[in-house]
Amino acid sequence: MASSIEKVIASTFMEMAQGLESGQYGKRPKIALTGMGSEHGEENSMQAAVMAAKQGVDVYYIGTLEAEGVTTIKVADDEEGHKKMEDMLKNKEIDGAVTMHFPFPIGVSTVGRVVTPAKGKEMFIANTTGTSSTDRIEGMIKNAVYGVIAAKACGIAKPTVGILNVDGARQTEKALKELQSNGYDIAFAESGRADGGCVMRGNDVLQASPDILVTDSLTGNILVKMLSSFNTGGSFEATGYGYGPGIGEGYDELVMIVSRASGAPVIANAICYAAELVRNKVFDVAKAEFNAVKKCGYTEVLAAYKTVAKPAAAEEEVKEPPKEIVTAQIAGIEVMDLEDAVRALWKIEVYAESGMGCTGPIIRVSEANLAKAEEELKKAGYIN
Repeated sequence: MASSIEKVIASTFMEMAQGLESGQYGKRPKIALTGMGSEHGEENSMQAAVMAAKQGVDVYYIGTLEAEGVTTIKVADDEEGHKKMEDMLKNKEIDGAVTMHFPFPIGVSTVGRVVTPAKGKEMFIANTTGTSSTDRIEGMIKNAVYGVIAAKACGIAKPTVGILNVDGARQTEKALKELQSNGYDIAFAESGRADGGCVMRGNDVLQASPDILVTDSLTGNILVKMLSSFNTGGSFEATGYGYGPGIGEGYDELVMIVSRASGAPVIANAICYAAELVRNKVFDVAKAEFNAVKKCGYTEVLAAYKTVAKPAAAEEEVKEPPKEIVTAQIAGIEVMDLEDAVRALWKIEVYAESGMGCTGPIIRVSEANLAKAEEELKKAGYIN
């Protein structure tokens, strides 16, 4: 008993000492960083790890380098590093991870966080990697909710939402306002242009007129890249917090995305962004937000605004084969065809899952079924 009490006292004094040093009190979030694969070298990643560690985060660096204040987990290459990161997440050895690519399942996408040039104001971009839905309008409606979750988990009690003026903006606006009229507590931003409204123009992007800018993830990805590297010529992302956490209903692993072009300041900010989400219990925030929006007809609104008509072949009843470990990836599939391609593989008794890799949509199958799956997808015209 005495030994247990002594450990608690020692832990408490250690937390106090770390709080005095960093300004952050309470349990320090444990965030892993996969450091290999950066276009700026592994040293760039370690520099970010050291910077974040000084901000009150326990950083676990997965790579080959070592530095004071950072715990290094040695791995031989990027592939081994990702496997180690996934194992640590699964075993709850860490609270979250920052990495340069991750195959999120369809339905999960990331909320980026940038600093805009006109006023130096922060803005969340919903969303930036992954795919919330294979349907554009449904995806943008979901992105708005995901953006609200990220902003609330970063301490903004009532974030304002603006919708970028891209294809689908007006349908998304109509759907979100329908949810609002049903009782969903959502606040809309006002454009800085003379005619106002919650549909945002390019000027609003630069000025951060909304707290959350809603768009499709491919456009969001471009915006993050441009806003993060607008003063460096594009090769070095110097400002902002990266591409953000993967968020989706029922998803509870905190994985943050940065780019291979992200500089140390951005990666360090991404680690601190992850720590902030841990401290503010982002998945509890997500659960509460999904409960709130579903009470206001979320499921029905998503169904009503879904724009993609399924071909007859897609409506055919296909039974899912027994689950397998899927580590092989097949790329080159149009996002709109992704779910149909999975069903085509299920039809020949090949278990498959859809996802989003760092370069676009992927289908994941077992190593043993890779050749057979590729042959079937070529035959069906899903890949070349």
